[in-house]
Amino acid sequence: MVLVPVFLVVLFVGDGHETHWRIIAFIVFAVAVITDRFDGALARSYGMVTEFGTLADPIADKALIGAALIGLSMLGDLPWWVTVVVMVREIGVTVLRIAVLRHGVIPASRGGKLKTLVQAVAIGLFVLPLHVLPGPWLTAAWGIMWAAVVLTVLTGVDYVVSAVKDSRGRPARH
Repeated sequence: MVLVPVFLVVLFVGDGHETHWRIIAFIVFAVAVITDRFDGALARSYGMVTEFGTLADPIADKALIGAALIGLSMLGDLPWWVTVVVMVREIGVTVLRIAVLRHGVIPASRGGKLKTLVQAVAIGLFVLPLHVLPGPWLTAAWGIMWAAVVLTVLTGVDYVVSAVKDSRGRPARH
């Protein structure tokens, strides 16, 4: 979470398209993603997984992903429809998680974790100064972004279906 504002400041330095600042923004974004992965792995390996962490970690992921998508769309590097689709799903799943808390925390699924990884890779590629990289990089970035959008929608539907099934099968916690 701490790196989200740092990432945004670096992303928007100058006109937001200066090559060296975009590379620095990519590095900040990558560090944020990698430290998030290590944080979760450490918590699991030391048996320090908490309900708060289970709920807060996806919110931190969404803050970073959302900030990056909105920033890239504001700069004209990513169409707004991509940002809207991803953000509607992310906010919807977060609201769903909060709404069903009385039945227990909905942990991130494997599909959800894969979705976050693919989103991070796609966004990372779009943060890079693609205007100075060869065409295949942009093609790869778009291919991975399409995969991220598809996974985003599919896992969103899966979370809704799972929440409905779980809420019918479990009594509310007090």
